Amino acid sequence: MTTMQATLAMPAATELLPLIPELVLVGAAFAILMLDLFLKDSQKAITHTLSVFSLLAVAALILAGVGSGEQTAVLNGMFVRDTMADVLKVSVCVISAVALLFVWPYFRDRGLYKGEISVLVMFAALGMMLLTSAGSLIMIYLGLELLALSSYALVAVDRDSPLASEAAMKYFVLGALASGLLLYGMSLVYGATGSLDLATIRDTASSVAQPMLLLTGVVFMIAGVSFKFGLAPFHMWLPDVYHGAPTPITLFIGSAPKLAAFAMVVRLLGVGAAPLAEQWQPLLAVLAALSLIVGNVVALMQTNLKRMLAYSTISHVGFTFLGFAGGGPEGYAAAMFYAISYALMATAAFGAIVLLARRGFEADMIEDFKGLNARDPWSAGMVLCVMASLCGIPPFLGFWAKLAVLRAAIDGGLLWLAIVGIICAVIGAFYYLRVMKVMYFDEPVGEPVLPRDDATLKLVFGVNALALLVLGGAWSPLMAWCQSAFA
Repeated sequence: MTTMQATLAMPAATELLPLIPELVLVGAAFAILMLDLFLKDSQKAITHTLSVFSLLAVAALILAGVGSGEQTAVLNGMFVRDTMADVLKVSVCVISAVALLFVWPYFRDRGLYKGEISVLVMFAALGMMLLTSAGSLIMIYLGLELLALSSYALVAVDRDSPLASEAAMKYFVLGALASGLLLYGMSLVYGATGSLDLATIRDTASSVAQPMLLLTGVVFMIAGVSFKFGLAPFHMWLPDVYHGAPTPITLFIGSAPKLAAFAMVVRLLGVGAAPLAEQWQPLLAVLAALSLIVGNVVALMQTNLKRMLAYSTISHVGFTFLGFAGGGPEGYAAAMFYAISYALMATAAFGAIVLLARRGFEADMIEDFKGLNARDPWSAGMVLCVMASLCGIPPFLGFWAKLAVLRAAIDGGLLWLAIVGIICAVIGAFYYLRVMKVMYFDEPVGEPVLPRDDATLKLVFGVNALALLVLGGAWSPLMAWCQSAFA
């Protein structure tokens, strides 16, 4: 290689350095996919184990600062490596790895485990990582569709289940509609500003020749983002998909993707449409209020635990948007803190169902938890920690997360929204307390079902549940980490 060729090659190599975690993950995914072709069904544990270690290794790379360097924007600004992206990527990888630990025993017992399940989770995680580092509309759409297509396939992985097939079809059709809304909004923004780069859109948003065209594009983008988040009134897909999908898949799509959706809102609105904050913040406040009311009120009437958690997800998304509506670095940091906290809580909540589930028995009804304390006090105690955190009872993590976003809303001049949030939190306490009540005070219906005798699964669930208590007692470092992303 000549000196001139070496000089020309160096910038390309330098630009790839911030993408090292993503390149490692995509390389591992393809390698595991190829390896799985040569493994027998009895050897599928290898695929599962390698996938978990790959995700944890990528998280370790990011924590170690590999590839961070001094350059934060590469590929002509399409890819951004900053503190927010690093925090969310670590959270995405860790939660995806935990989700896979719940996936394995569930699908193994039913003879449904295929290597592509783990690979699809890895590709979904890759899409989320691209979303968190998106510096242009193209990268946002690329990451979103990689996540969405992987999620559709995961929901339909149990092809013999009518519920799963129906859920996947609804998810696909409504997801395509939402993607169309988002893409249409992006096209209008491009037409108004003449750029796909978010930083350029931000710089030109205040002086565009057609401001109404830009505002219309932003509204369509908010509609697309609201669907991906599950905000009311764009939540119609969420209860059916959560109910119909296999429980470990529900666990995955109900936790980590919320972090990617948070990043998408920050990149699109907090960066690209930042000069228009006075126009879109009231809209987010209304969507947050609707989600809080619809999610909590409808969840009161559910007897299926997965559907109850689905509607509670809508309310928790509403709480997340309290921070967005409050605006400013503190509001975004509070929303990020809530998104990470909820991802941990959702993982544990659906993990409790996986813990009790058996082949032919999904344990997804609230009455299935009746008398759990008499059968297994340890498992009942862990479920109690999860429900208490979701409810927002101090000193659990959920309490501090709610407090942070309520404070952000008040500081942003949205006292009415904070009051709505407090009232809805009180309403939501009822259905979480109902689960606690049936575990400790009700007799089991029919033959009592003991939690799965799986030491690894119990350990993972116990660590996840206890983390909500430990982080509740030491929440400051996590909050400081989130605040550093917007300093």
